[in-house]
Amino acid sequence: MDTLEAIRKRRSIRRYTDDAIPKADLETIVDAGRLAATGNNRQPWDFVVVTDRTMIERFKVSGAWIEKAGAVIVVVMDPVSSWWVEDGAAAIENMLLASTALGYGACWVEGDALPREALFKTSFPLCPPPPSRQGGFHARYALLSPPPLVGKVSLSGSQVLSQRF
Repeated sequence: MDTLEAIRKRRSIRRYTDDAIPKADLETIVDAGRLAATGNNRQPWDFVVVTDRTMIERFKVSGAWIEKAGAVIVVVMDPVSSWWVEDGAAAIENMLLASTALGYGACWVEGDALPREALFKTSFPLCPPPPSRQGGFHARYALLSPPPLVGKVSLSGSQVLSQRF
């Protein structure tokens, strides 16, 4: 699947099977995130791939639908970088597009997770900040599962303008 086709087909999928995702596919998806552009090439992230069912169930505080995900990829961002928000967004979007290209359904969870970030930092053994993250950390989650449930995307009423607003 080419890039533009993946962009057109990408959806936020929240209904999953609990089928396993092959390790090679998970590595390909994470590599797509690692290849994202970053400010000054800082690469202010660590990626934690969670496939253990017990660990995945802990993420359902952000939504009960998460427990069926085949994998959760936690993107741990270092806010010491001036561009950590943009860098994290670029990494996750790359992973979402790679997931689509490989035939997986995926969803980016952030808005649900941010109010519970303190809970993740203190309650989950996979999420304590590593020693290299002296400035703290912020986590974003990408959830994956085969097969994707295809829905129709419609564009909003926004317009593309030329030269002026």
